Amino acid sequence: MSLLVHELVTLERMRQKLSDLEIQRALGGLAGWSRRGDILTKTFNFERFADGIAFINRVAKAADEMNHHPDIDVRYTKITIALSTHDAGGITQSDLTLAERIEKVVAG
Repeated sequence: MSLLVHELVTLERMRQKLSDLEIQRALGGLAGWSRRGDILTKTFNFERFADGIAFINRVAKAADEMNHHPDIDVRYTKITIALSTHDAGGITQSDLTLAERIEKVVAG
């Protein structure tokens, strides 16, 4: 299999809707994330508004690198991230991978 075909197959798998069991298993390793229907969500709290905006900028960089973008709600020092793959109609591996990257962003 050529590298391009392999990358396309991998991308297709990343964008397939996951089963309820796959999502539940993955949530076990994502502290604070929860499922609301076909969306993964987590709220992050910051001491200052500017800290939350800096966090959003780091999340935006990670999202652009993945070409997978979250919905972000800003409420002063509370930032809520919502992940769903709209064209797949629910939660995919891309959402889980981005959630993991967001956790690294907040930790680092």
